[in-house]
Amino acid sequence: MTDLLLLPGDGIGPEVIAEVKRVAARLWPELTTSEMPFGGASFDQLGTPLSDEALAAAKSARAVLMGAVGGPKWAGAPRDKRPEAGLLRLRAGMGVFANLRPALCFQPLAEASTLKRELVEGLDIVIVRELTGGVYFGQPRGIEDLPGGGRRGVDTQVYTTAEIERVARVAFELARGRRNKVTSAEKSNVMETGLLWRQVVTDLHKREFADVTLEHMLADTAAMQLVKAPKQFDVLLTDNLFGDILSDEAAQLTGGMGLLPSAALGAPGTPGLYEPIHGSAPDIAGKGIANPLAAILSFEMALRWSLGRADLADRLFQAVGRALDAGARTPDIGGRLTTAEMGDSVLAQI
Repeated sequence: MTDLLLLPGDGIGPEVIAEVKRVAARLWPELTTSEMPFGGASFDQLGTPLSDEALAAAKSARAVLMGAVGGPKWAGAPRDKRPEAGLLRLRAGMGVFANLRPALCFQPLAEASTLKRELVEGLDIVIVRELTGGVYFGQPRGIEDLPGGGRRGVDTQVYTTAEIERVARVAFELARGRRNKVTSAEKSNVMETGLLWRQVVTDLHKREFADVTLEHMLADTAAMQLVKAPKQFDVLLTDNLFGDILSDEAAQLTGGMGLLPSAALGAPGTPGLYEPIHGSAPDIAGKGIANPLAAILSFEMALRWSLGRADLADRLFQAVGRALDAGARTPDIGGRLTTAEMGDSVLAQI
């Protein structure tokens, strides 16, 4: 069994995954890894963004770490062959339903945020996003021609009690190891799925997690509060669509997307999927200036959540912090280091 399957993907994906490989070799030489094409790179080579072989390898590994997928090169591909379709299929195939997206502001980067220092200094929140349900997977969906002209697009938002309960349970259990507070965000005022979400989360809280503080917040209010007073949050629980939006907003609080990792987890004993939350950034691909820290910290999460090496995860997290303390910066956070030089800075601290 491979310990870690690497899916470099597209754009800056291979560049940041290359730094993860260097860090992994230094930190844990015995770690076994393998690598397969994914996303647009897989489409170019194999005619599909996710081959059956790659999915099988992902399901048999202990953890999967991907770079990023997509780009304008594949904009004309059939929708089911686009890189993003491969990512959705990978998440569904692996059964990773709970997406953990931490937003932590490293002390030296408090000035890099677009918000005032006092709002983000010391920020440490986690967004728990439901990942395999909701409007991204609901049926029916599609675009159809209307009689007499015009077209209609349909996306369906669907959630079941079981889908909501399993991701809410992850959020409550996570909060117990943090500051013991969950904020559940939905649109129960205008959406039936939002109302069901609120009811199911409330019921689960009463039955199993009464010791955890629970508050409900409409998703649009949560978006406002994230930029008004972000440190009020501890664990922010959301559905697939709102989690996608709110976690990108939270990324900017910390100084940029190049800093933030994520973990997608399924049932106990199954492999987790880890990825930086930034995209493939085709505008800077190949220039060697992408920030590898989000990918490196995604590996840190894999060590902690899937590979059973919290000790190495702690060492890596501290090494990243020391590198930033020493002034290591790529252009996205106000510096001049290349991708490889940022990797060198982390390696020097391990």
